[in-house]
Amino acid sequence: MIDVIEDMPPGTLGFRSEGHLTGDDYREVLVPPIKATIERGGKIRLMFVVEEDFGESPSGLLEDLKTGASLGAGHLSSWERTALVTDQEWVKKAVRLFGWIAPGEMKLFALSDETAAREWLTA
Repeated sequence: MIDVIEDMPPGTLGFRSEGHLTGDDYREVLVPPIKATIERGGKIRLMFVVEEDFGESPSGLLEDLKTGASLGAGHLSSWERTALVTDQEWVKKAVRLFGWIAPGEMKLFALSDETAAREWLTA
């Protein structure tokens, strides 16, 4: 499940993932605000918090790849910063291996550093 973080600083988007992500989570919660920001010519400054019980279904992984291709690679200049906030070691390793593919600047933060992640997004 993905939830929108409502109290984000102006000009930023925030999402919190818990449990298993599905394709519907991406299509219904994550993609619409990102797409709307891109369509109005805004820049993406996004925080994604990955909680301890994070997992991804096959449909979630497929939608993640499709989202990355259409909104990421298709709009490289729209992405400024992504803060990934997690204590999940496998997620950190994946970002270290494949993060160079992500558009814009990406930085990892521990769950205890969520405030620092928000500050970094607006710097």
